Amino acid sequence: MDEKAAVVSLAALAQGMRLRVFRALVGAGPQGMTPGALSATLDVPASTLSFHLKELMHARLVSQERDGRSLIYRPEIGEMQALLDYLTAHCCQGESCKPRSPRGRIRCG
Repeated sequence: MDEKAAVVSLAALAQGMRLRVFRALVGAGPQGMTPGALSATLDVPASTLSFHLKELMHARLVSQERDGRSLIYRPEIGEMQALLDYLTAHCCQGESCKPRSPRGRIRCG
């Protein structure tokens, strides 16, 4: 992942409803969710949901597949992992990271 793609992904997730949608899809796993199920789960109108799904698809964090007459939305876990890898590429200045300390902080070296 390059910087431009990371910025697009982070911008998509920087909006509360889109973050909720993405988290719901991650929770659903590879089977994904229909717009109706997402709308009911998140208590959001279909038109609002459609707008946010479009933005997440533009950022390549969500994919859409047609199954008969239904649409299925799935999280793009590989893209999410690429974003995490990009964000942590220079973690601990190249040294291996150790488990979190009791305070929840990563220790380096």
